Amino acid sequence: MHFSFSPRFASIALCLCAAIMLSGCSSTMDRLENVGRQPALTRAENPQSKQNYQPVTWPMPQPTPPGPHYANSLWQPGARAFFRDQRAARVGDIVRVRIQINDRADVLNNTNRNRIGSEEVGAPNVLGLEKYFSKLSRDADPEALLGIDSNSRNVAQGLIRRQERINTVIAAAITQVLPNGHFVISGSQEMRINFEIREVGITGIIRPEDIDSSNTIDSTQVAEARVIYGGRGQITDIQQSRWGAQVVDILSPF
Repeated sequence: MHFSFSPRFASIALCLCAAIMLSGCSSTMDRLENVGRQPALTRAENPQSKQNYQPVTWPMPQPTPPGPHYANSLWQPGARAFFRDQRAARVGDIVRVRIQINDRADVLNNTNRNRIGSEEVGAPNVLGLEKYFSKLSRDADPEALLGIDSNSRNVAQGLIRRQERINTVIAAAITQVLPNGHFVISGSQEMRINFEIREVGITGIIRPEDIDSSNTIDSTQVAEARVIYGGRGQITDIQQSRWGAQVVDILSPF
């Protein structure tokens, strides 16, 4: 058996192979440079200076005028305490976020479909042409020209079972104060254990009144919360498929 390839096909195949090689070249070179070394921690920096940082826009209610000021009075309308509030209130202030996630989902789907159909078609009178049916076939019967019987059955079963539990506390910084007084927070934490780095991060929007006296807020009180929990290192590399296998899984139609 002889195969011949056109120059155009060869060039397309060469470009495809080059793209596949380049897709894994960067991560492969980084891993080769760090053979025998612990993975480096990410440099601490301003969250607003990160490449993927995006300021938050949020629908705002109508502004309310400030309350009257009473001279020589310890209590002012709208104040939350007699003395200065030590909780986070400005951009750059730190607030503790208690992340507690305990989710469990069990989904079971059963499908059983059975369909039976039967149809018969006859043409005893067709403008006098029924007499010619016997010329087409000796067994032709105008009373039963067409008969269809169908039977289909589909049985399917699906089961999804997952459980996630996270219990940790991290510090987040206020990166933005919205016009209605809500805070946009962003925080991350990295811990290196041997050759593995554990990463925890959270971003979202909180209300000042939800921050308790210990300057802590629960993750259930964070709107638009984005919680990241993962890691990178030797264990993570072993758990993942090689980039070549990942490319084949994406491109393979079978």
